[in-house]
Amino acid sequence: MNLDSLLPNLGEWLRGTGPESDVVVSTRIRLARNLADLPFATRATSAHKTEVIGRAKDALAKSDAALKLEYIDIPSMAALDRQFLVERQLISRELAGGLDGPRGVAFDPTETASVMVNEEDHLRLQVLRSGFALDEAWQDIDRLDDALEHRLSYAFHTQFGYLTACPTNVGTGMRASVMLHLPALGLTKQIDKVFRALQKINLAVRGLHGEGSRAFGDLYQISNHVTLGKSEAKILGEIREVIVTILQYERQARGAIVKERRQAEHDRVARAIGTLGSATMITAEETMELLSAVRLGIHLNLLDGIPVTAVNQLFIHTQSAHLQKLAGHNLDGEERNSARAKYLKTKLRELGSHK
Repeated sequence: MNLDSLLPNLGEWLRGTGPESDVVVSTRIRLARNLADLPFATRATSAHKTEVIGRAKDALAKSDAALKLEYIDIPSMAALDRQFLVERQLISRELAGGLDGPRGVAFDPTETASVMVNEEDHLRLQVLRSGFALDEAWQDIDRLDDALEHRLSYAFHTQFGYLTACPTNVGTGMRASVMLHLPALGLTKQIDKVFRALQKINLAVRGLHGEGSRAFGDLYQISNHVTLGKSEAKILGEIREVIVTILQYERQARGAIVKERRQAEHDRVARAIGTLGSATMITAEETMELLSAVRLGIHLNLLDGIPVTAVNQLFIHTQSAHLQKLAGHNLDGEERNSARAKYLKTKLRELGSHK
């Protein structure tokens, strides 16, 4: 697969047209699975991992699932290509660079479904959906899981459920997460209160790239902590209930901003556009913060002429690996900041928002 062919596409998670997409960026469900007769990835030899890859590729090729996934070998990829897949949410940072030995990923052309092979577990199945779409994502991944389980023997215990390398994933092996854009809760100083409440009910709050990542651009992933002793339906129900509540809080905060300080917010959005369109050097982090303001401005009807999909494209294309792929060569830190500023200026002029 030529990864450069993915550049013009936003990918499913940034499509921006799913349910509740003014607040919910995307929904993701992952399933951790291991093969019954081989040591877990953390104890497996290179030969064991090669065997896992062979069986996974065979099962994917012969599965009856509607989605056809193409396999890519990770160790043979350049570091830039690995980071590119991380930025597109197709692989974890651990699979990209934190692990040794044979490993890879298979994903479909729409970037909706993927299977990481030899990450923490033998298989990490993933489905992404634009917007708030837990039921649709679950149906997709359940279908993919069934197709693979038809040809693979999973490690399963009648009492504990699916067995995984990390005890926190034992049971369903499911991690459901919803990525939210919560700028108004941040502006109104309510975000910490919301997150403290989430931690009390065993839900995790993470940044853009999952565990261990910082939150930039007011983007947060909310996911379940516990899988043992809970059915998939119960986990999804708990996540759904919480997300609906957070949606209400964010929209109430947005309403308060428009009612109480519309002019000040309009000015903040205009300044964000001005900086994005005139800077000669800009970091990825600052870009994300400014694009967050622009995205909020669009949804508050404070800004005309820029669709949310264009903001999403600016967001993904100004990430480090995407920027270098667009440039056609590797860039150091200062060169990236300069190229990012030039790209933003060009794109905003094309949109007619900066003169």
